[in-house]
Amino acid sequence: MNSPVYQTVIVGGGFAGLFTALHLSHKNYPRSVILIDKDERFCFKPLLYEYFDGEMDSFQVVPRFSELLKGSGVIFVQDTVQSIDLHQWKVKLASGNSYNYSNLVLALGSVAGYHQVEGARENAFPFWTQTDAIALDHHLRDCLQKAIQTEDVEQRKKLLTVVIVGGGASGVEMSATLADFLPHWYSALGGNSSEIRVVLLNHGQKILDGDINDPLRSIAEKELQKRTIPIEILTGAEATAIHPNTIEYKTNNQVNTLPTYTTIWTAGTSTHPLIQDLPIPKEHRDHHNRPLVTPTMQLLDFPEVFAGGDCAAVQDSSLPPTAQVAYQQGANIAQNLKAIALGEDLKSAKVNIRGTLLKLGLNDAAANLFNVFEVAGESGHLIRQGTYLTLLPTPIHDFKATTEWVDEEIFHHHLNPQDVGKKIVQAVEVVGAGVVGVLIARKLLKMLGDEEKINK
Repeated sequence: MNSPVYQTVIVGGGFAGLFTALHLSHKNYPRSVILIDKDERFCFKPLLYEYFDGEMDSFQVVPRFSELLKGSGVIFVQDTVQSIDLHQWKVKLASGNSYNYSNLVLALGSVAGYHQVEGARENAFPFWTQTDAIALDHHLRDCLQKAIQTEDVEQRKKLLTVVIVGGGASGVEMSATLADFLPHWYSALGGNSSEIRVVLLNHGQKILDGDINDPLRSIAEKELQKRTIPIEILTGAEATAIHPNTIEYKTNNQVNTLPTYTTIWTAGTSTHPLIQDLPIPKEHRDHHNRPLVTPTMQLLDFPEVFAGGDCAAVQDSSLPPTAQVAYQQGANIAQNLKAIALGEDLKSAKVNIRGTLLKLGLNDAAANLFNVFEVAGESGHLIRQGTYLTLLPTPIHDFKATTEWVDEEIFHHHLNPQDVGKKIVQAVEVVGAGVVGVLIARKLLKMLGDEEKINK
């Protein structure tokens, strides 16, 4: 079938989708570009914990698409995609509108996977979007307020107990964040912070098992115990049912119950329903039911369609579902879309895994850089945020967010040179490539030099 129009439609405004659009704009792509997402705002998911606990503001973590795309020439449509017709080259929206395309980019990401656990979808809190963060914030504040007002000891225990299901990176980051700031919230209300209980429920025997952050496990286990309140880690514990005021889990074939009013679900993902519904045969999907794409990021059966990020799998390749992968794939998809428009050869995507970054509480993180060395604590926090700030979607947004962060973290916060070390400075230069990395590295070098002069 010949394409009826010369325009590219991007479905999904996550890392892969947004960065495809921005790169097309920067490359002066000769065709019109339409980006469709159901939300008004882009969500920088790795920093959603910082937005949740108040370390960073909304303009840094969840900026509006309209702001990010201003002046880019990209048309943003806020609407829900109802169906994708690959045979008719058409995307239909809930509003009744539809868009034909000459090229389509699938960047829908993944959705929370509840693994058919009873009550999980209805009673557990997900943590994917700004809306999720706000809902959880309101719920936790309400629990703490009720706890301070009740004299019923058992009721107060339920209100002050938070259970996180899933010991992957998201579960570890969430539990560490809560174990640091919930006690501060409760103390501010006049409560006893030692009554707060944070439980990490993990199906496997080890946290971060099979995760890209696996090398950071030993650091994570130590840091989780250093939080404002130590985190209880239950391993070999399979969640079997979630109710409004209890969670049931199985260990050694024995069912246990844990009273709680707050269960947070971080136990895996599922393929987006729209991706599952595509007319792609099973042999052209991976074991997660995601469509396979060529090294040039095209669907095997529909070469006019590109797919990247969490919603696709590259043939004969194993890439983690992380922001840095989706970010780089977006750049490659944009390059190949322009090549198609100009009649040039397409190029295979090259993804460079710089390392892994894991938030482990307020002003605390761990970083594994190129599998060469590991950094933890405040220095890891500095590298993590500095690195992510270099990935913010546009130069203007990058500068605004970076200026505020550098002012807070570098200029107004003392760093101990013994803790930082010269290798940290080098790491920031390498990982945080560009203006942000150089700025931070130079400032750290200056601080280290000043401290050395003082100590002589």
